[in-house]
Amino acid sequence: MTRRHIPVFLACIVGATAAALWLADRRVDVALPSFANVRESFRPSDISLLDRDGDILHERRVDFQARRLAWTPLADISPTLQAAVIATEDRRFYRHGGVDGWAILGALTRRLVGKPLRGASTISMQLAALIEPNLRQPRTPRTIPQKWRQIRLALALERRWTKAEILEAYLNLVSYRGELQGIAAAARVLFGKSPHGIADTEAAILAVLLRRPNAEPALVTRRVMAVLRTHGGATGAKDVMGSVEQAFAARGGMGPRTSPAPHLAHRVLRRSDGPRSVRSTLDGQLQAFAADILRRHLLALRNQHVFDGAVLVVDNHTGEVLAYVAGSGDLSSARYVDGIQARRQTGSLLKPFLYGMAIERKILTPASLLEDEPLNVPVFGGLYRPRNYDEGFRGLVSARIALAGSLNIPAVRTLGLIGAEDFVQQLRRLGLDGANESGDYYGPSLALGAVDASLWELVQAYRTLANGGMWTPLRLTPDEPPTQPGRRVYSEAATFLVSHILSDRDSRSVTFGLESSLATRFWSAVKTGTSKEMRDNWCLGYTRHYTIGVWVGNLSGEPMRNVSGVMGAAPIWGDIVAWLHRTTPSLPAAPPAGVVERPVKFPGAIEPERQEWFLQGTEPPLPQTHLAGGLPQVRTPHQGR
Repeated sequence: MTRRHIPVFLACIVGATAAALWLADRRVDVALPSFANVRESFRPSDISLLDRDGDILHERRVDFQARRLAWTPLADISPTLQAAVIATEDRRFYRHGGVDGWAILGALTRRLVGKPLRGASTISMQLAALIEPNLRQPRTPRTIPQKWRQIRLALALERRWTKAEILEAYLNLVSYRGELQGIAAAARVLFGKSPHGIADTEAAILAVLLRRPNAEPALVTRRVMAVLRTHGGATGAKDVMGSVEQAFAARGGMGPRTSPAPHLAHRVLRRSDGPRSVRSTLDGQLQAFAADILRRHLLALRNQHVFDGAVLVVDNHTGEVLAYVAGSGDLSSARYVDGIQARRQTGSLLKPFLYGMAIERKILTPASLLEDEPLNVPVFGGLYRPRNYDEGFRGLVSARIALAGSLNIPAVRTLGLIGAEDFVQQLRRLGLDGANESGDYYGPSLALGAVDASLWELVQAYRTLANGGMWTPLRLTPDEPPTQPGRRVYSEAATFLVSHILSDRDSRSVTFGLESSLATRFWSAVKTGTSKEMRDNWCLGYTRHYTIGVWVGNLSGEPMRNVSGVMGAAPIWGDIVAWLHRTTPSLPAAPPAGVVERPVKFPGAIEPERQEWFLQGTEPPLPQTHLAGGLPQVRTPHQGR
């Protein structure tokens, strides 16, 4: 074809193109999804765990075919980026009706005069190819029927969708470099930004990569500089080259933006039935604070061979988990083990439940006297000789002092009054599934923590005391159905007495002193525990609003060095409970029906006179209390002295 024939040929092409577009634009029904359907069917490649306010806590990859993040509304995409994409991909986007005839004519002209062919597909045509399954063949040239189908879909899109919807869908569905699909993934992975923060040079790079996603850095740099010169913006070659190198150095397989709750994410997201966001009950601020406090205290205990810890905070009223810190991260000896679900020796943490049974059965009252003297209990294979933590003996003590001060020998005596089998059954009702042997199997050591339990189970059990004896399951997501029905384990009156003892700073002082991490400026009930050979360190407590559990130790099972509950777990508990109540008061509960307060006077001034609480009907007729069981006892000389 000679040059003088080109105008005539082009005129024919223009006429034929106009006729074709007119025919394609006839109101023939074309199957086309709505904008809402396309947006709702979009699935990110990651499942996101959100806190209770909708902020991301953790992300987990589930689709490895492409990297997609959440759908981004057009209002959240940088106007600079929108302009750059339109300038490079479809300059007359806001002026055509889906097909740009001038662009087609220009492409044909370049072809006829021997110049490189330039694509004439509009953004609407490209979007049609993205949403039509039969047109998704990026590496295969489309046939004439397919191209015709693409044109008709583009025209239908322009009739049924707005320009803003077309541009928004295109930016969310189009592929960028490598596995990246959608502007959110491209902006995050290539530049570490959200789409609204993309600036001039970055916008030009993303626009250039749309057409040539696998181009070499040098070519991308030249094209970016051309875009910036044509449409304004910085043109410094050094700056452009640096931005291009940053984008090309990025890896699409980057991990989550944040992961303050990796163990909970694994626990919750594995139950998800598809790629979506899952809202949890966690308080993001509390989660971050608890993780930071745990880390700080563990670093301070490093020289005492302490590497692991866990924190669980729940709302007493709803059972919602507010903080789930199941490990110490890079400090941990086993960072992938969930320290909240792992069962460990419980130490003295079971004592409140033991005394609660004795009080509810009216075997003991808080004023009942128990012997804290050397004790030999016959067991299979020999004698069991319990010892107090400080290796001392206090003679006769009230049940209040015995529980608040965590004395071991009175607890073993109390188990003898209750019966090991009955106590095992009670522990099961409290949700301690590790209590799976008979009472005879555990023997008298059951009173001192022979049953293994997880922090999860223990927090549920202590929350039962906080809620007046009602056990209900905890929740990790707002819409999570109850795993078990609620049940009453203790009477409200009995739990009031146990809580009153656990909150008694003066009675606790016989072991822990008046000033310790257990003493708060508001009402709280708290108990510590240390397992055999200092392998586990616990602090469990509650206020009117929250139950807080802390475990410190080594997931490897190695013992700590000279770390008791009041030294290891209690300071962490104290910092967290103080933070929770920095603006929220915690007042003691009003005495429920069925409890009465009476003055008591102990024989021989064993303990100072005081006002004491009793279950109605168990109060002494006179202000005098007696030895539990009413049997004569040898008080002196003490055995072993």
